[in-house]
Amino acid sequence: MDPARGGYDVSCVAHVHTTFSDGTATVPELLAAARGSGADAVLLTDHDTLAARHDGWEGWHDGVLLVVGVEVSPPTGHYLAFGVEQEVAHDGRSPLEIAKAVRAAGGVGFAAHPFSRGSRMLVPALARRVVPPHGWAALALDGGTDGIELWSVTTDGAEAWRTPAEAVRWMRDPVAATDDGPPAHHLRAWDELSARRRVPALGGLDGHAPGVRLDGRVRSPLSHVRTFHLLRTHLVCERPLTGDGPADRATVLAALAAGAAWLARPCVAPAEGARLWAELADGSTVPMGGEATLGAGAAAPGTPAPGPAAPGPPAPGPAAPAVLRLRLPRAAGVRVFRDGATVAEQPLADALDLDLSAPGAYRVEARIDGRVWLLSNPVHLRADRADREGERG
Repeated sequence: MDPARGGYDVSCVAHVHTTFSDGTATVPELLAAARGSGADAVLLTDHDTLAARHDGWEGWHDGVLLVVGVEVSPPTGHYLAFGVEQEVAHDGRSPLEIAKAVRAAGGVGFAAHPFSRGSRMLVPALARRVVPPHGWAALALDGGTDGIELWSVTTDGAEAWRTPAEAVRWMRDPVAATDDGPPAHHLRAWDELSARRRVPALGGLDGHAPGVRLDGRVRSPLSHVRTFHLLRTHLVCERPLTGDGPADRATVLAALAAGAAWLARPCVAPAEGARLWAELADGSTVPMGGEATLGAGAAAPGTPAPGPAAPGPPAPGPAAPAVLRLRLPRAAGVRVFRDGATVAEQPLADALDLDLSAPGAYRVEARIDGRVWLLSNPVHLRADRADREGERG
């Protein structure tokens, strides 16, 4: 961690499965793959079971923190629940009721592969077998979800295949297959949601290591060893991980709920040190994932402050109502979006200070050699009540 940049980096593998549900790998095999990939934490989400937690697996294992959540799995859509102590029943419940039940249990929920449209395989029988549609119907409803899995790597990849040959090409080189980032319609839908309310995003693998076990080992074209470097949920936490399992679990889940997360691709470059925040005219800060009224200087409760800027001369104070500040560990092509529209672009930069005068949800995309490297959660700057009433009038 670079103390000058504020926050503590925690690189998480998210949305993975084990033999406790429909995964091929055991928990120890999952942890070994995470350790070998350099991940700090694993967010485990077996279907409809917290068996790994009940069996005592949650906590630290040789440098990797295992956080056990659950993928609540009704027939028509799935929900990643973290911070719950018991399984969440879904029989007879609507998506909205499931989201409310997770919150009532003290958890935070993310709609899994929420924009799923099902397989595009040209042969209908193959389409039904590969990926049936299973999006989240409550996205637009108040309280219908706390956040979303913006990019579900293997699900989104499988839904794009039209022929078995395309599936083989994807599995042969999943790094190249994911260089363009998540589907464009995911980003458009997320931007529309974020323009109205905070919808924190994570990046998940939906990793099952599909295959067979031979001689006590997993044989899979998409083994965890191959996929864990494709995408991470890279958190910027308020405090460092200490080795205390319950306390560190709380730290990770607080950052996840706050939207203090990059969707990062370590197969392109490390994300450690990447920071995004807004500085308001009164000198207060709004961190990535946070929310404030433009000009009022009040961040949403529970969102971690990003700390001061990168080493060197202090950045000038904002002359505009706000300044968006970006610091990257290496130079990249950078685009800044406001409610989905590009408002700034730099072909190669490791820092950016952008004057902001209009409210909106501001997020950043960084690419290296044209390959998606980082996708930020937004900084949400809202119009104050007088401005909103003036617009309505």
